[in-house]
Amino acid sequence: MSDSAPLNSFPAEIGSSKPDPILTVDDMVRTFGGLRAVDINHLEVQRGIITAFIGPNGAGKTTLFNLITGFDKPDSGSWVFDDASIGGKAPHIIAQAGMVRTFQLTKSLAKMTVLDNMLLGASNQRGERLRYALVPTQWKKQERQVLEKAEDLLDRFNLAHMRDEYAATLSGGQRKLLEMARALMSEPRLILLDEPMAGVNPALVESLLQHIENLRDEGVSVLFIEHDMDVIMGISDWIVVLAEGRIIAEGTPSEVSKNPAVIDAYLGSSIAEELKDV
Repeated sequence: MSDSAPLNSFPAEIGSSKPDPILTVDDMVRTFGGLRAVDINHLEVQRGIITAFIGPNGAGKTTLFNLITGFDKPDSGSWVFDDASIGGKAPHIIAQAGMVRTFQLTKSLAKMTVLDNMLLGASNQRGERLRYALVPTQWKKQERQVLEKAEDLLDRFNLAHMRDEYAATLSGGQRKLLEMARALMSEPRLILLDEPMAGVNPALVESLLQHIENLRDEGVSVLFIEHDMDVIMGISDWIVVLAEGRIIAEGTPSEVSKNPAVIDAYLGSSIAEELKDV
């Protein structure tokens, strides 16, 4: 874990201001019938750190992910990514802007090879445009660069030996690795990971955690949802806690684990006691 001491100077308050937010959300509401799944007054996600969203099932975590990445539309609200408003933008436009997400249920293309899955993740490929398609000199060099990048990432994520296998043959943990590696093909500045450890063999959990820490160390901001408290407390720099669609607390892992509202709504006194020494 990187030195998060500067984070101790951030106020551990709901909606607290950050010195360099990469994502800011204001007055975001999403209702389903009479249920307010998301009701966020103000949220800032600091650049260059690992921020975790935690909370009980039904707290609105994945719904919030869906809203800010364009996979769902809020009833109201605005959000800014890297100083640019992205409210109402389509998911692929948001991804091209530098915000990329993964899903709890992996979205690998099962009947394509692992390598082809990777190649599809690269953005702005000239060969996909009609005006360049018939002129190989316009896209051949870029195609080689994309291939080299895909193979480098597969090697980094320990998937190089599976490059020519169908994605359907991968284990659940390997599919998580593939989805994370594919997301990096577009060189995101912010990556959102929805329960990256869910259903993953314990042998691969450590590998996934190391990759997430490496992303932060390389300058990629990370926002993730997770239920494993050991993982959250061990890897997060900052934690945002949701319950019934609202933010009920935020702060460093140490601060959040001692917050009475978090203990009552999510952790419970026994888990909070266990986390004191984490």
